[in-house]
Amino acid sequence: MIVLGISLIVMMLLGFPFMITILGSLSLYLHLYMPTFNYNVIIQQIITGISPPALVCVPMFILGATIITSGKAAGRLVNMIKVFVGHLPGGLPITTNVSCTLFGAVSGSTQATVAAIGGTMRPMLLDAGYKSSFTLGLIINSSDIAFLIPPSIGFIVYGVVTNTSVGKLFLAGIVPGLLILLLFSIYSYVYSKVMKVGVLPKATWNEKKTAVREGVLVLGFPLVIVGGIYSGIFNPTEAAAASVVYALFLEGVIYKTLTFEKLVSAALDTAVITAVVFVLVGAGNAISWLISFLRLPQMFMPALIGSDPSQLYVIILVVVAYFVACMFVDPIVAIYVLSPIFAPYVLATGVDPIFLGVLVTLQAAVGSATPPFGCDIFTAQLIFRRPYLEVISHTLPFILILIFATVLLIMFPGIATFLPNMALG
Repeated sequence: MIVLGISLIVMMLLGFPFMITILGSLSLYLHLYMPTFNYNVIIQQIITGISPPALVCVPMFILGATIITSGKAAGRLVNMIKVFVGHLPGGLPITTNVSCTLFGAVSGSTQATVAAIGGTMRPMLLDAGYKSSFTLGLIINSSDIAFLIPPSIGFIVYGVVTNTSVGKLFLAGIVPGLLILLLFSIYSYVYSKVMKVGVLPKATWNEKKTAVREGVLVLGFPLVIVGGIYSGIFNPTEAAAASVVYALFLEGVIYKTLTFEKLVSAALDTAVITAVVFVLVGAGNAISWLISFLRLPQMFMPALIGSDPSQLYVIILVVVAYFVACMFVDPIVAIYVLSPIFAPYVLATGVDPIFLGVLVTLQAAVGSATPPFGCDIFTAQLIFRRPYLEVISHTLPFILILIFATVLLIMFPGIATFLPNMALG
Protein backbone atom coordinates (compact mmCIF):
# COMPACT_ATOMS: atom_id res chain seq x y z
CA MET A 1 0.00 0.00 0.00
CA ILE A 2 3.02 2.30 0.43
CA VAL A 3 3.73 1.85 -3.29
CA LEU A 4 0.10 2.71 -4.09
CA GLY A 5 0.27 5.86 -1.94
CA ILE A 6 3.61 7.01 -3.37
CA SER A 7 2.41 6.51 -6.97
CA LEU A 8 -0.73 8.56 -6.24
CA ILE A 9 1.29 11.47 -4.85
CA VAL A 10 3.94 11.38 -7.61
CA MET A 11 1.35 11.32 -10.40
CA MET A 12 -0.57 14.20 -8.81
CA LEU A 13 2.63 16.26 -8.53
CA LEU A 14 3.43 15.52 -12.19
CA GLY A 15 0.06 16.98 -13.16
CA PHE A 16 -1.73 13.90 -14.45
CA PRO A 17 -5.55 14.15 -14.62
CA PHE A 18 -6.94 12.72 -11.42
CA MET A 19 -8.77 9.87 -13.14
CA ILE A 20 -5.44 8.77 -14.67
CA THR A 21 -3.78 9.11 -11.27
CA ILE A 22 -6.33 6.80 -9.65
CA LEU A 23 -6.48 4.14 -12.36
CA GLY A 24 -2.75 4.33 -13.13
CA SER A 25 -1.80 3.78 -9.50
CA LEU A 26 -4.28 0.94 -9.25
CA SER A 27 -2.82 -0.69 -12.37
CA LEU A 28 0.74 -0.29 -11.06
CA TYR A 29 -0.19 -1.97 -7.79
CA LEU A 30 -1.87 -4.87 -9.56
CA HIS A 31 1.05 -5.27 -11.98
CA LEU A 32 3.62 -5.41 -9.17
CA TYR A 33 1.80 -7.47 -6.56
CA MET A 34 -0.93 -9.36 -8.44
CA PRO A 35 0.61 -10.04 -11.88
CA THR A 36 -1.94 -12.72 -12.81
CA PHE A 37 -4.91 -10.54 -11.94
CA ASN A 38 -7.76 -10.46 -14.50
CA TYR A 39 -8.24 -6.78 -15.42
CA ASN A 40 -11.78 -7.48 -16.59
CA VAL A 41 -12.71 -7.38 -12.91
CA ILE A 42 -11.59 -3.75 -12.70
CA ILE A 43 -13.64 -2.88 -15.77
CA GLN A 44 -16.65 -4.57 -14.16
CA GLN A 45 -16.13 -2.57 -10.96
CA ILE A 46 -15.91 0.71 -12.88
CA ILE A 47 -19.17 -0.08 -14.68
CA THR A 48 -20.80 -1.18 -11.43
CA GLY A 49 -19.82 2.12 -9.84
CA ILE A 50 -21.72 4.17 -12.43
CA SER A 51 -24.72 1.83 -12.71
CA PRO A 52 -26.93 2.85 -9.71
CA PRO A 53 -30.18 4.48 -10.92
CA ALA A 54 -29.78 7.40 -8.49
CA LEU A 55 -26.81 8.66 -10.55
CA VAL A 56 -29.15 9.37 -13.45
CA CYS A 57 -29.98 12.74 -11.88
CA VAL A 58 -26.32 13.90 -12.02
CA PRO A 59 -26.20 14.73 -15.77
CA MET A 60 -29.63 16.36 -15.59
CA PHE A 61 -28.61 18.68 -12.76
CA ILE A 62 -25.41 19.49 -14.66
CA LEU A 63 -27.42 20.22 -17.84
CA GLY A 64 -29.78 22.54 -15.98
CA ALA A 65 -26.84 24.44 -14.47
CA THR A 66 -25.07 24.65 -17.86
CA ILE A 67 -28.15 26.10 -19.54
CA ILE A 68 -28.50 28.71 -16.80
CA THR A 69 -24.79 29.59 -16.94
CA SER A 70 -24.99 30.15 -20.71
CA GLY A 71 -27.76 32.74 -20.31
CA LYS A 72 -28.60 35.72 -18.12
CA ALA A 73 -29.94 34.02 -15.03
CA ALA A 74 -26.68 34.01 -13.02
CA GLY A 75 -26.06 37.71 -13.67
CA ARG A 76 -29.65 38.63 -12.78
CA LEU A 77 -29.44 36.59 -9.58
CA VAL A 78 -26.27 38.42 -8.53
CA ASN A 79 -27.77 41.83 -9.37
CA MET A 80 -30.95 41.10 -7.40
CA ILE A 81 -28.96 40.29 -4.28
CA LYS A 82 -26.54 43.20 -4.77
CA VAL A 83 -29.21 45.92 -4.83
CA PHE A 84 -30.39 44.86 -1.37
CA VAL A 85 -27.08 44.36 0.45
CA GLY A 86 -24.47 46.14 -1.71
CA HIS A 87 -24.64 49.36 0.34
CA LEU A 88 -23.80 47.54 3.58
CA PRO A 89 -20.23 46.98 4.79
CA GLY A 90 -19.28 43.70 3.17
CA GLY A 91 -22.20 43.97 0.75
CA LEU A 92 -20.32 42.58 -2.24
CA PRO A 93 -18.78 39.62 -0.37
CA ILE A 94 -22.20 38.90 1.16
CA THR A 95 -23.65 39.04 -2.35
CA THR A 96 -21.02 36.48 -3.35
CA ASN A 97 -21.93 34.23 -0.42
CA VAL A 98 -25.66 34.37 -1.12
CA SER A 99 -25.19 33.96 -4.88
CA CYS A 100 -23.01 30.87 -4.37
CA THR A 101 -25.64 29.41 -2.05
CA LEU A 102 -28.50 30.01 -4.46
CA PHE A 103 -26.49 28.88 -7.47
CA GLY A 104 -25.72 25.73 -5.54
CA ALA A 105 -29.47 25.08 -5.71
CA VAL A 106 -29.04 24.97 -9.49
CA SER A 107 -25.75 23.15 -10.02
CA GLY A 108 -24.95 21.09 -6.93
CA SER A 109 -21.26 21.48 -7.83
CA THR A 110 -18.60 23.57 -6.10
CA GLN A 111 -16.53 23.89 -9.28
CA ALA A 112 -19.48 25.03 -11.41
CA THR A 113 -20.26 27.63 -8.73
CA VAL A 114 -16.65 28.90 -8.75
CA ALA A 115 -16.88 29.38 -12.51
CA ALA A 116 -20.37 30.92 -12.70
CA ILE A 117 -20.43 33.21 -9.65
CA GLY A 118 -16.70 33.82 -9.40
CA GLY A 119 -16.51 35.02 -12.99
CA THR A 120 -19.26 37.56 -12.28
CA MET A 121 -18.28 38.71 -8.78
CA ARG A 122 -14.48 38.85 -8.84
CA PRO A 123 -14.22 41.94 -11.12
CA MET A 124 -16.77 43.76 -8.92
CA LEU A 125 -14.88 42.88 -5.75
CA LEU A 126 -11.56 44.04 -7.22
CA ASP A 127 -13.10 47.31 -8.44
CA ALA A 128 -14.47 47.92 -4.94
CA GLY A 129 -10.96 47.70 -3.48
CA TYR A 130 -10.80 44.15 -2.13
CA LYS A 131 -7.46 42.37 -2.30
CA SER A 132 -7.17 39.73 -4.98
CA SER A 133 -6.26 37.06 -2.40
CA PHE A 134 -9.41 37.83 -0.38
CA THR A 135 -11.65 37.55 -3.44
CA LEU A 136 -10.16 34.18 -4.35
CA GLY A 137 -10.46 32.79 -0.83
CA LEU A 138 -14.02 34.08 -0.62
CA ILE A 139 -15.11 32.58 -3.93
CA ILE A 140 -13.65 29.11 -3.55
CA ASN A 141 -14.89 28.73 0.03
CA SER A 142 -18.35 30.20 -0.60
CA SER A 143 -18.69 27.68 -3.39
CA ASP A 144 -18.39 24.96 -0.73
CA ILE A 145 -21.94 25.81 0.31
CA ALA A 146 -23.09 24.39 -3.04
CA PHE A 147 -21.97 20.95 -1.81
CA LEU A 148 -24.57 21.13 0.99
CA ILE A 149 -27.45 22.91 -0.73
CA PRO A 150 -29.55 20.51 -2.81
CA PRO A 151 -29.04 19.24 -5.46
CA SER A 152 -25.61 18.28 -4.13
CA ILE A 153 -23.59 15.83 -6.20
CA GLY A 154 -21.79 14.91 -2.97
CA PHE A 155 -25.08 13.85 -1.36
CA ILE A 156 -26.03 11.85 -4.45
CA VAL A 157 -22.74 9.94 -4.42
CA TYR A 158 -22.86 9.37 -0.65
CA GLY A 159 -26.46 8.16 -0.86
CA VAL A 160 -25.54 5.70 -3.60
CA VAL A 161 -22.49 4.34 -1.78
CA THR A 162 -24.18 3.89 1.62
CA ASN A 163 -27.74 3.19 0.44
CA THR A 164 -29.01 6.30 2.24
CA SER A 165 -32.05 8.26 1.04
CA VAL A 166 -30.81 11.00 -1.30
CA GLY A 167 -34.04 12.97 -0.77
CA LYS A 168 -33.52 13.04 3.01
CA LEU A 169 -29.87 14.03 2.55
CA PHE A 170 -30.96 16.92 0.31
CA LEU A 171 -33.30 18.19 3.04
CA ALA A 172 -30.65 17.68 5.74
CA GLY A 173 -28.11 19.88 3.95
CA ILE A 174 -30.27 23.01 3.83
CA VAL A 175 -29.93 24.29 7.41
CA PRO A 176 -26.15 23.58 7.69
CA GLY A 177 -25.68 25.32 4.33
CA LEU A 178 -27.61 28.38 5.54
CA LEU A 179 -25.61 28.35 8.79
CA ILE A 180 -22.33 28.51 6.85
CA LEU A 181 -23.79 31.30 4.69
CA LEU A 182 -24.55 33.28 7.87
CA LEU A 183 -21.07 32.71 9.32
CA PHE A 184 -19.34 33.70 6.06
CA SER A 185 -21.53 36.81 5.81
CA ILE A 186 -20.64 37.89 9.37
CA TYR A 187 -16.94 37.47 8.58
CA SER A 188 -17.36 39.43 5.32
CA TYR A 189 -19.08 42.25 7.22
CA VAL A 190 -16.37 42.44 9.89
CA TYR A 191 -13.51 42.20 7.36
CA SER A 192 -14.98 44.95 5.17
CA LYS A 193 -15.67 47.16 8.18
CA VAL A 194 -12.09 46.83 9.40
CA MET A 195 -10.54 47.26 5.93
CA LYS A 196 -13.02 50.04 5.01
CA VAL A 197 -13.75 48.67 1.54
CA GLY A 198 -16.66 47.53 -0.52
CA VAL A 199 -19.58 49.88 0.22
CA LEU A 200 -21.71 50.69 -2.84
CA PRO A 201 -24.28 53.49 -3.25
CA LYS A 202 -27.68 52.52 -1.88
CA ALA A 203 -30.03 51.32 -4.61
CA THR A 204 -33.30 53.17 -5.18
CA TRP A 205 -36.65 51.46 -4.79
CA ASN A 206 -37.08 51.50 -8.56
CA GLU A 207 -33.73 49.74 -8.99
CA LYS A 208 -34.73 47.17 -6.39
CA LYS A 209 -38.09 46.53 -8.05
CA THR A 210 -36.44 46.15 -11.44
CA ALA A 211 -33.80 43.77 -10.08
CA VAL A 212 -36.41 41.64 -8.31
CA ARG A 213 -38.62 41.54 -11.39
CA GLU A 214 -35.69 40.40 -13.54
CA GLY A 215 -34.13 37.94 -11.10
CA VAL A 216 -36.85 36.48 -8.90
CA LEU A 217 -37.69 33.68 -11.31
CA VAL A 218 -34.22 32.20 -10.74
CA LEU A 219 -35.40 31.38 -7.22
CA GLY A 220 -37.78 28.92 -8.83
CA PHE A 221 -34.97 26.34 -8.89
CA PRO A 222 -34.83 25.73 -5.14
CA LEU A 223 -38.62 25.81 -5.04
CA VAL A 224 -38.86 23.16 -7.77
CA ILE A 225 -36.12 20.93 -6.34
CA VAL A 226 -36.49 21.31 -2.58
CA GLY A 227 -40.22 22.03 -2.58
CA GLY A 228 -40.92 19.13 -4.92
CA ILE A 229 -38.92 16.64 -2.84
CA TYR A 230 -40.17 17.98 0.51
CA SER A 231 -43.82 17.82 -0.56
CA GLY A 232 -43.43 14.35 -2.03
CA ILE A 233 -44.26 15.44 -5.58
CA PHE A 234 -40.80 14.47 -6.90
CA ASN A 235 -38.10 12.02 -6.05
CA PRO A 236 -34.54 13.35 -6.64
CA THR A 237 -34.37 12.00 -10.20
CA GLU A 238 -37.72 13.54 -11.13
CA ALA A 239 -36.63 16.81 -9.49
CA ALA A 240 -33.52 16.78 -11.70
CA ALA A 241 -35.68 16.40 -14.81
CA ALA A 242 -37.97 19.18 -13.60
CA SER A 243 -34.96 21.48 -13.08
CA VAL A 244 -33.92 20.99 -16.72
CA VAL A 245 -37.44 21.78 -17.91
CA TYR A 246 -37.45 24.91 -15.73
CA ALA A 247 -34.04 25.97 -17.06
CA LEU A 248 -35.26 25.57 -20.64
CA PHE A 249 -38.41 27.55 -19.86
CA LEU A 250 -36.56 30.33 -18.03
CA GLU A 251 -33.77 30.90 -20.56
CA GLY A 252 -35.73 29.94 -23.67
CA VAL A 253 -39.17 31.45 -23.08
CA ILE A 254 -38.81 34.13 -20.38
CA TYR A 255 -35.31 35.55 -20.93
CA LYS A 256 -35.15 34.47 -24.60
CA THR A 257 -31.38 33.90 -24.48
CA LEU A 258 -31.34 30.20 -25.34
CA THR A 259 -30.51 29.56 -28.98
CA PHE A 260 -30.16 26.19 -30.68
CA GLU A 261 -26.37 26.67 -30.79
CA LYS A 262 -26.28 27.37 -27.03
CA LEU A 263 -28.44 24.33 -26.34
CA VAL A 264 -26.10 22.10 -28.37
CA SER A 265 -23.08 23.63 -26.59
CA ALA A 266 -24.75 23.05 -23.18
CA ALA A 267 -25.42 19.41 -24.10
CA LEU A 268 -21.80 18.88 -25.17
CA ASP A 269 -20.46 20.56 -22.00
CA THR A 270 -22.79 18.40 -19.92
CA ALA A 271 -21.50 15.28 -21.65
CA VAL A 272 -17.88 16.21 -20.92
CA ILE A 273 -18.51 17.11 -17.26
CA THR A 274 -20.68 14.03 -16.72
CA ALA A 275 -18.00 11.82 -18.26
CA VAL A 276 -15.40 13.26 -15.87
CA VAL A 277 -17.67 12.77 -12.85
CA PHE A 278 -18.60 9.22 -13.84
CA VAL A 279 -15.00 8.21 -14.55
CA LEU A 280 -14.09 9.47 -11.07
CA VAL A 281 -17.04 7.56 -9.61
CA GLY A 282 -16.04 4.39 -11.47
CA ALA A 283 -12.40 4.77 -10.47
CA GLY A 284 -13.40 5.38 -6.87
CA ASN A 285 -15.49 2.23 -6.89
CA ALA A 286 -12.58 0.23 -8.34
CA ILE A 287 -10.21 1.45 -5.60
CA SER A 288 -12.89 0.78 -2.99
CA TRP A 289 -13.30 -2.76 -4.32
CA LEU A 290 -9.54 -3.38 -4.15
CA ILE A 291 -9.41 -2.16 -0.54
CA SER A 292 -12.31 -4.45 0.33
CA PHE A 293 -10.77 -7.36 -1.62
CA LEU A 294 -7.50 -7.01 0.31
CA ARG A 295 -9.53 -6.84 3.56
CA LEU A 296 -7.69 -3.72 4.66
CA PRO A 297 -10.59 -2.38 6.80
CA GLN A 298 -10.67 -5.63 8.76
CA MET A 299 -6.93 -5.27 9.36
CA PHE A 300 -6.78 -1.75 10.77
CA MET A 301 -10.32 -0.57 11.65
CA PRO A 302 -10.82 -2.69 14.80
CA ALA A 303 -7.54 -1.39 16.24
CA LEU A 304 -8.38 2.18 15.20
CA ILE A 305 -11.97 2.13 16.47
CA GLY A 306 -11.45 0.03 19.59
CA SER A 307 -13.78 -2.49 21.20
CA ASP A 308 -16.30 -0.03 22.69
CA PRO A 309 -15.87 3.40 21.04
CA SER A 310 -17.96 6.42 21.95
CA GLN A 311 -20.01 8.23 19.33
CA LEU A 312 -17.91 11.36 19.73
CA TYR A 313 -14.69 9.45 19.12
CA VAL A 314 -15.85 7.84 15.89
CA ILE A 315 -17.38 11.12 14.68
CA ILE A 316 -14.08 12.95 15.21
CA LEU A 317 -12.28 10.10 13.45
CA VAL A 318 -14.59 10.46 10.45
CA VAL A 319 -14.19 14.24 10.36
CA VAL A 320 -10.39 14.03 10.38
CA ALA A 321 -10.27 11.20 7.81
CA TYR A 322 -12.48 12.92 5.23
CA PHE A 323 -11.00 16.37 5.80
CA VAL A 324 -7.44 15.11 5.26
CA ALA A 325 -8.39 12.85 2.34
CA CYS A 326 -10.15 15.66 0.45
CA MET A 327 -7.07 17.87 0.81
CA PHE A 328 -5.38 15.42 -1.55
CA VAL A 329 -8.03 13.71 -3.68
CA ASP A 330 -11.29 14.62 -5.38
CA PRO A 331 -14.23 14.61 -2.90
CA ILE A 332 -16.21 12.16 -5.05
CA VAL A 333 -13.38 9.63 -4.90
CA ALA A 334 -12.88 10.19 -1.16
CA ILE A 335 -16.58 9.59 -0.48
CA TYR A 336 -16.58 6.46 -2.62
CA VAL A 337 -13.44 5.00 -1.02
CA LEU A 338 -13.88 5.95 2.64
CA SER A 339 -17.64 5.60 3.14
CA PRO A 340 -17.81 1.80 2.86
CA ILE A 341 -14.91 1.61 5.33
CA PHE A 342 -16.21 3.96 8.03
CA ALA A 343 -20.01 3.89 7.72
CA PRO A 344 -20.65 0.41 9.21
CA TYR A 345 -18.51 1.12 12.27
CA VAL A 346 -19.94 4.60 12.82
CA LEU A 347 -23.57 3.54 12.38
CA ALA A 348 -22.99 0.67 14.80
CA THR A 349 -22.52 3.27 17.57
CA GLY A 350 -26.01 4.66 16.92
CA VAL A 351 -25.09 7.72 14.83
CA ASP A 352 -27.97 8.89 12.62
CA PRO A 353 -27.12 7.96 8.99
CA ILE A 354 -28.53 11.25 7.67
CA PHE A 355 -26.44 13.25 10.15
CA LEU A 356 -23.38 11.20 9.17
CA GLY A 357 -24.02 11.95 5.48
CA VAL A 358 -24.14 15.70 6.14
CA LEU A 359 -21.00 15.56 8.27
CA VAL A 360 -19.11 13.60 5.61
CA THR A 361 -20.25 15.86 2.77
CA LEU A 362 -19.32 18.98 4.74
CA GLN A 363 -15.78 17.65 5.28
CA ALA A 364 -15.55 16.82 1.58
CA ALA A 365 -16.53 20.40 0.79
CA VAL A 366 -13.99 21.85 3.25
CA GLY A 367 -11.21 19.65 1.93
CA SER A 368 -11.93 20.64 -1.67
CA ALA A 369 -10.87 24.22 -0.85
CA THR A 370 -7.95 23.31 1.44
CA PRO A 371 -4.27 23.16 0.39
CA PRO A 372 -2.32 21.41 -0.89
CA PHE A 373 -4.50 19.72 -3.54
CA GLY A 374 -8.08 20.91 -2.92
CA CYS A 375 -9.80 20.66 -6.32
CA ASP A 376 -11.47 24.10 -6.06
CA ILE A 377 -8.03 25.70 -5.69
CA PHE A 378 -6.97 24.43 -9.09
CA THR A 379 -10.35 25.36 -10.59
CA ALA A 380 -9.79 28.94 -9.40
CA GLN A 381 -6.24 28.89 -10.76
CA LEU A 382 -7.52 27.81 -14.16
CA ILE A 383 -10.43 30.28 -14.33
CA PHE A 384 -8.77 33.38 -12.87
CA ARG A 385 -5.21 32.74 -14.09
CA ARG A 386 -3.67 33.49 -10.68
CA PRO A 387 -0.66 31.79 -9.02
CA TYR A 388 -1.21 29.00 -6.54
CA LEU A 389 0.12 30.91 -3.50
CA GLU A 390 -2.18 33.85 -4.19
CA VAL A 391 -5.19 31.55 -4.45
CA ILE A 392 -4.55 29.88 -1.08
CA SER A 393 -3.22 32.87 0.89
CA HIS A 394 -6.63 33.93 2.31
CA THR A 395 -8.28 30.53 2.71
CA LEU A 396 -7.39 30.06 6.40
CA PRO A 397 -10.12 32.31 7.92
CA PHE A 398 -12.80 30.56 5.88
CA ILE A 399 -11.46 27.11 6.74
CA LEU A 400 -11.54 28.02 10.44
CA ILE A 401 -15.16 29.12 10.04
CA LEU A 402 -16.00 25.81 8.37
CA ILE A 403 -14.30 23.92 11.20
CA PHE A 404 -16.39 25.96 13.67
CA ALA A 405 -19.53 25.02 11.71
CA THR A 406 -18.46 21.37 11.95
CA VAL A 407 -18.13 21.69 15.74
CA LEU A 408 -21.62 23.22 15.94
CA LEU A 409 -23.00 20.39 13.82
CA ILE A 410 -21.42 17.77 16.09
CA MET A 411 -22.72 19.53 19.22
CA PHE A 412 -26.22 20.01 17.77
CA PRO A 413 -27.01 17.20 15.29
CA GLY A 414 -30.55 18.53 15.00
CA ILE A 415 -29.17 21.23 12.69
CA ALA A 416 -28.95 18.50 10.06
CA THR A 417 -31.79 16.17 11.07
CA PHE A 418 -34.50 18.76 11.77
CA LEU A 419 -35.95 19.07 8.27
CA PRO A 420 -35.82 15.36 7.33
CA ASN A 421 -37.49 14.43 10.63
CA MET A 422 -40.16 17.08 10.15
CA ALA A 423 -40.80 15.82 6.63
CA LEU A 424 -41.24 12.30 7.98
CA GLY A 425 -43.65 13.62 10.57
